[in-house]
Amino acid sequence: MRELYRIGLGPSSSHTMGPRFAAEAFRERVPHAALIRITLYGSLAATGKGHLTDRAVSEPFKPIPTEIVWDAARILPLHPNGLKFEAFDAAEQLIDSWTGYSVGGGALMDAQGIASGGAECYPFASMQEILETAAAEGRPLWAFVEQYEGREVWVFLETIWQAMQRAIERGINADGVLPGELRLARKASSYHAKALNMAGHFNQTALLFSYALAVSEENASGGEVVTAPTCGASGVLPAVLHFLQKQYQFPTDKLLRALATAGLIGNLVKRNASISGAEVGCQGEVGVACAMAAGAAAQLLGGSVYQIEYAAEMGLEHHLGLTCDPIGGYVQIPCIERNAIAAARAVDCAAYALLSDGRHVVSFDEVVKTMLETGKDMKAGYRETAEGGLAKIHFMKRI
Repeated sequence: MRELYRIGLGPSSSHTMGPRFAAEAFRERVPHAALIRITLYGSLAATGKGHLTDRAVSEPFKPIPTEIVWDAARILPLHPNGLKFEAFDAAEQLIDSWTGYSVGGGALMDAQGIASGGAECYPFASMQEILETAAAEGRPLWAFVEQYEGREVWVFLETIWQAMQRAIERGINADGVLPGELRLARKASSYHAKALNMAGHFNQTALLFSYALAVSEENASGGEVVTAPTCGASGVLPAVLHFLQKQYQFPTDKLLRALATAGLIGNLVKRNASISGAEVGCQGEVGVACAMAAGAAAQLLGGSVYQIEYAAEMGLEHHLGLTCDPIGGYVQIPCIERNAIAAARAVDCAAYALLSDGRHVVSFDEVVKTMLETGKDMKAGYRETAEGGLAKIHFMKRI
């Protein structure tokens, strides 16, 4: 859970949070450096300015002078989000260097392909293995989290839930314009106010939208959010859980168990595919967030383990092929709207699964494999480079 849910500053877990973690770690290695050079490759360079990557990697080194090199044309071998730190002494001689990757959700990987965070603590390689064990032992999905991460995981998940709620509260009460050249106005506050004057379906949908917008706008402004599984998709899961808590008055324990189940779903995708928009497009971010939220919602509403798996499968299946094409490289358009729509879709997927007996044709594991293959087939312009899709068409219009 600690490798999936991270509390940090937006606007991007892969372009802001991960690179900052890397910079902080390298800073400890070179306390006496006179100059730092940081080279950003591939997607990190292509959309780094809109994601504030330069600020994220340079701030930990202050007051040491820092030079940023943008090399969007070069992609390092293991991932599109490559970066290199070099430290020099007063005579401009290289004293240390580190090359690695920001692989999504704030996670890092070194040049040898070794990921941060230590060894995998779960013995399951697929959702099917988890379902079979759950059925044989008559256990809920969240129980596996406690078994393999210890009872202290609930203390951690409570801090995560509190951070999610704080982001919603701040976003709902904020007005004004988001930073950056797009000059995009915040909408969460007005959507929430309008929701209070509506009834029935429109009231509930508008409330759900407002919660997702609140978190996504906080993320876009560089505020504190939780990766779920990324910063760019951080609005979906908090919105769904907050909405259901308001509707049904669920106790905190049930919400934490829902977070645990959502975490299992997200970690399975991390293990078997990717949650990096630069690697597989937005299907790996908002699509996975929708799957996590759909599974969590199905559990909260009394679903069986099979109905939970079905809800998660639908949440990801119906985002297959979703591109990552941020206009201007900002996590604003289309990212913020996508969080709101995915939150509503997650609730719909949970409802659809709960109406069934949980049996269906395409499994969650099959959709994860399909998502990875689809991401690999995407042109680079559709994977967080701002060189294709909406980013390209809108840019051409402006010209």
